[in-house]
Amino acid sequence: MADAVAAVIEHGGNVLVQAGTGTGKSLGYLAPALNYLSEHPSERVVIATATLALQAQLAGSDIPAAVDAAASVTGRTVSHAVLKGRSNYACLLKVRNGAGHEDQSTLLGAADLADTLRKGAADATSVLGAEVVALREWAEDEASDGGLADRDGAPTHTPAAWSQVSVPVRECLGATNCPYGGECFVEKSREIARGSQLIVTNHALLAIDAMHGGTALPEHSRLIIDEAHELVARVTGAASMELSPQQVERVAKRCLTWLDDDLGLEFLNVADDLGAALLDAPLGRIEDPDAEVIAVLSLVADVSRRVVSALPSDDPDAKQASAAAKEVHDAASAMATLKPTDVVYVSERERFGRWLVLAPLDVAGLLRERVLSRTPTVLTSATLKLGGDFEAVASSVGLRRDERDAELDADGDGLTWTALDVGSPFDYARQGILYIADQLPTPGRDGIGPEVLAEVAELLWAADGRVLGLFASQRNAEAAARHCRAELPGRTILCQGDAQLPELTRRFVNEPETALFGTLSLWQGVDIPGDTCLLVIIDKIPFPRPDEPLMQARQQAVAQAGGNGFMAVAATHAALLLAQGSGRLIRRLSDRGVVAVLDPRLKRARYGSFLRASMPGFWQTTDREIAVSALRRLASSAKDADA
Repeated sequence: MADAVAAVIEHGGNVLVQAGTGTGKSLGYLAPALNYLSEHPSERVVIATATLALQAQLAGSDIPAAVDAAASVTGRTVSHAVLKGRSNYACLLKVRNGAGHEDQSTLLGAADLADTLRKGAADATSVLGAEVVALREWAEDEASDGGLADRDGAPTHTPAAWSQVSVPVRECLGATNCPYGGECFVEKSREIARGSQLIVTNHALLAIDAMHGGTALPEHSRLIIDEAHELVARVTGAASMELSPQQVERVAKRCLTWLDDDLGLEFLNVADDLGAALLDAPLGRIEDPDAEVIAVLSLVADVSRRVVSALPSDDPDAKQASAAAKEVHDAASAMATLKPTDVVYVSERERFGRWLVLAPLDVAGLLRERVLSRTPTVLTSATLKLGGDFEAVASSVGLRRDERDAELDADGDGLTWTALDVGSPFDYARQGILYIADQLPTPGRDGIGPEVLAEVAELLWAADGRVLGLFASQRNAEAAARHCRAELPGRTILCQGDAQLPELTRRFVNEPETALFGTLSLWQGVDIPGDTCLLVIIDKIPFPRPDEPLMQARQQAVAQAGGNGFMAVAATHAALLLAQGSGRLIRRLSDRGVVAVLDPRLKRARYGSFLRASMPGFWQTTDREIAVSALRRLASSAKDADA
């Protein structure tokens, strides 16, 4: 891996590297990157990750260790920094302009007070107020001590509390216009990054940098994208817009102070108009330019444009309100345009009702033209080969089949790419079994059936509770948990939604005979080595919902171009999740266990071989007794080890 990464860093091109869990892929790209930066001190390398957890691991552990090791060899120390989006840092304008209205901290320190209130029966408003006070005190301490007021280092808080001390990108006044611009934490973080050779950031900021002409990241000559299997989803999210009646109403109320009565009332009224139009609109994609909701969006765009023009520019609060109104205008205008490259659709949430979403039909072009064409790039993950090949992932980021292994031009430029699977230290065929329950009925849309519930309970009994259950929906997870609690009353079965996910995961790890059932957030990024997890249950192949507008639109686009929309979109999506979900089982060389897929289509359907080829190379069986016997032996050994 290090050789392949070094070739791209030194000579150009792009490389996709699949490096399984346990291979040490962070060092596989850090070693050649640090060697290059030691020899070229004026150059800069950016590493983009999907999750804050890996960002923190890199910045706090992997990079410092690798930098020290490289320095001992080269005699040169490479400077490094972390760069996050603006809303991850406290805003001194919000901290100081909003301060002075709380008196909860007169007797106790604010952080102690917040903790005391949280443990007691205090109302949510009191807890929120105490958290905000604690955050303001912490931000002032960071300003005094020369810190960056990064959210990761903040006192315990809720998202609502953090919103009181941070500012969205659009509402920032800019360092030159802000009275605290000289102390700005974001500007300080940018300054540190500009003076560093190695920068760790995230996929979302990389996407913003691509969309806005390279303004979010310092200029860099090489790019490494870790967790690259998540890149398309993260870039899609960063390029999407949302608009709801509640958002329009909230922004309208914020702007009323500076508006005349007629314009203020008009802004409030269009929020109601949007809510009524959404109630009348069908759920799903909007394609008719004459639809009522499109006419209302045009009205929202017009009114919000006039509001922006009417707000004064010499008042900091008015400028921030204007930025919020401009965001409403931009979203409404873009949605009303109905570009063929966008998917605009009506969605619904149980608590907040209906709202509108605009998502890009495809991000491959953006990644190709504004990322991969500009910077030699390494894309790496434990999951890049889907169906046994790199083509699906390569295509999703804008790399074409005919460019694979092509020659670079004389300047080292050109969109050529290579691919490498460095394998895994695990012997999956010896360490794990893939049990496909092909005797069960094909899953339907009516939730989890009685035969599947019985199978879940029997497997959980065999594994002595040491089970991670990955379900297609929250409803299925809850139904399975209820059934197993009734059938196995002595077992502790945790279900997503019972408590915060970090707390549930902690209990699952620390209580070996406990089972944990959940949905999508458990499929990726949960590391549970050892005998805590002997069995991973997957109730259903994780295809996207057939009525999911963006996936539907992407499938149709592939079909219209002459391809197979189902295989290119739905099957590829399912393959990625199956690879990630089944990858939860084997995390160490000593791990053993079973992955049970309770969907017979994995064996019977024509696309089944594609999906199985995307999963780790477990020994496969359709015999329930083999799986149950293996689990009983493993559970007995685990219990003896615990004793």
